[in-house]
Amino acid sequence: MLRASGPFEIAIIPAGAPEKEGRTAIARMALDKQYRGELTAAGKGTMLTAVSDTKGSAAYVAIERVSGTLAGRKGSFVLQHAGTMQGGTSRALITIVPDSGTEELSGITGSLALTVVDGKHFYALVYALGH
Repeated sequence: MLRASGPFEIAIIPAGAPEKEGRTAIARMALDKQYRGELTAAGKGTMLTAVSDTKGSAAYVAIERVSGTLAGRKGSFVLQHAGTMQGGTSRALITIVPDSGTEELSGITGSLALTVVDGKHFYALVYALGH
């Protein structure tokens, strides 16, 4: 497996007003990311969120297309996100969608982990390139 890591910036843009019913608000957001480091790319996607009125409890799912270069290889791939937060502890599973790679990233498989340190975002991508 190959590894790539670096920082990224993210803008989360609300796409309409949240819908609140009971204890939970559901909302749709647009994602706009800029990856730096070994992955130099733009990420564009759509995220659905469910935020409880209990502080620190929420969930999200998202689909994100990442387009640019990875370790000098040009192309794109799609990430599937699924995350939860409870009591301020978050867990996310972010996987490369099978057969979504294009150009020199055709056949890419793997997963991505996100961390936030002092308000700054970082990614760690573990991947393989198939043919």
